[in-house]
Amino acid sequence: MSDLGSLVQQTADRLAGQQVGVVVAGLAGDAVEIRGAGRTGAGPAADVPGAHTLFEVGSVTKVFTSLTLARLVTAGSAALDEPLADALPAGSTVPSKGGTAITLQHLATHSAGLPRLPAGMLLPALLNPRKPDPYVHCTGEALLAGLARTRLHSAPGRGFRYSNLGAGLLGLALAHRSGIGYGELVAREIAEPLGLADTVIEVSGEQSARLAQGHSPRRRPVPRWNLADLAGAGALRSTAADLAVLLRAQLASGRGEDGPLAPAIALTREVKHRVNPFAWAHLGWLGHRLHPHQGGHLQIWHNGGTGGFASFVAFDPEKQVGVIVLANTRRSVDPAGTALLRTLQTDHATAG
Repeated sequence: MSDLGSLVQQTADRLAGQQVGVVVAGLAGDAVEIRGAGRTGAGPAADVPGAHTLFEVGSVTKVFTSLTLARLVTAGSAALDEPLADALPAGSTVPSKGGTAITLQHLATHSAGLPRLPAGMLLPALLNPRKPDPYVHCTGEALLAGLARTRLHSAPGRGFRYSNLGAGLLGLALAHRSGIGYGELVAREIAEPLGLADTVIEVSGEQSARLAQGHSPRRRPVPRWNLADLAGAGALRSTAADLAVLLRAQLASGRGEDGPLAPAIALTREVKHRVNPFAWAHLGWLGHRLHPHQGGHLQIWHNGGTGGFASFVAFDPEKQVGVIVLANTRRSVDPAGTALLRTLQTDHATAG
């Protein structure tokens, strides 16, 4: 197998020419390599980002939201087929279609038929670098009021339509059911059992010093996003070190090993909602298998993006490899992350 550290550093160095700063992690078997390049901020004196630099991870948050659902299900505190209406505040109006109610599983697999964004929000607003936080007004009250007047695009369970609204509602419902805030819930169910000290919504004073500055595609500093009560869709901040722990737990589950989250991780991957003949949605994760001419490898992944950050997390439980790419520029890192994963998959197959 090629040297893991060299492959990771080469990816980081290539991305540094496109990003302000980037951290790349590669996992192969028991080995983990994390390398950074570029700068955490705009000034030339800013630190090089590293394993413990915090980034907004955007929609990678959805993996944590769905894993939290799986934890509650395995503990008997929730059910995948539970109607969303039963987990929301009394009196909430939830749309249905074809006589089918939206369930928690529908939200976690993007099969509820909901639109991508809450009522009244337009995609161009998300792409305006001068807009501080397009989700700032997404309070619980506003989300539920908008949900009441939302029309579903398809009957729940029938199609696939990626939805920030759906993931945010799942986080809101789980927090309401648990009686604590979304951030506290993720800490209790995911971060604390795995020892993820830096996977948070609100950063502490010490963490603030390690939080990278986000930038537009033109490398201009931009404000941070918080997402209000739509937090379950993309509000978490994390580090490459923490996400590597999460991926190691995912890979251990692929080997059938036990762990604090093993039953919940297994449940997230047991659920599959077919998107097309080659791709599907798990609880939280997206998956596909490459064409045999491309190696036929399995890829389970999720990406993320906020006003000033981009992220990509992916793994192959069969080949026992994974990658993490975090950048503090709103420019996609998916191609670089995918290329590194495919290299690790091929090298592992050759080594094996």
